[in-house]
Amino acid sequence: MTNVTLVQGDITEQAVDAIVNAANSSLLGGSGVDGAIHRRGGPAILDDCRKLRASRYGGGLPTGQAVATTAGRLAATWVIHTVGPVWSADEDRSELLASCYREALRVADELGARTVAFPAISAGIYGYPVGDVARIAVRTVREAGVGVGAEEVRFVLFDAVAYGAFAAAVANA
Repeated sequence: MTNVTLVQGDITEQAVDAIVNAANSSLLGGSGVDGAIHRRGGPAILDDCRKLRASRYGGGLPTGQAVATTAGRLAATWVIHTVGPVWSADEDRSELLASCYREALRVADELGARTVAFPAISAGIYGYPVGDVARIAVRTVREAGVGVGAEEVRFVLFDAVAYGAFAAAVANA
């Protein structure tokens, strides 16, 4: 069974096997978590992302899928990039969000990662309500964590609001 922990802080400072990046589909960096990971990790991450675009993802990484690269100068070994859905009041995209967490754990398992750090995927610029993200993320990780090699899934939340939402989701799971 995978142990779920919560940390309020900076995901780029986590000493884990794999950090999950809330990437954009281009895989070429962006703002928020994506930009911070690329800046702190250095050019090796962008180089790997460019190779992935050239070989498999020329049209971009589809929403809900995940792929791994080096972690460059980060304290982690790998970065697992996943593209979360943009929030929509008119369309239920919760399955796409859950897929981000499942697919990232699947990739982590293939890599042999024992510790994985996740941000609150889609809760930033993509506008997904953080409470919904927390409930979907915690439920999905608990369900997907059975039978995978990850011993710890760490949710790294940037602020107190996100931390509170995830703490409530863990308490109610």
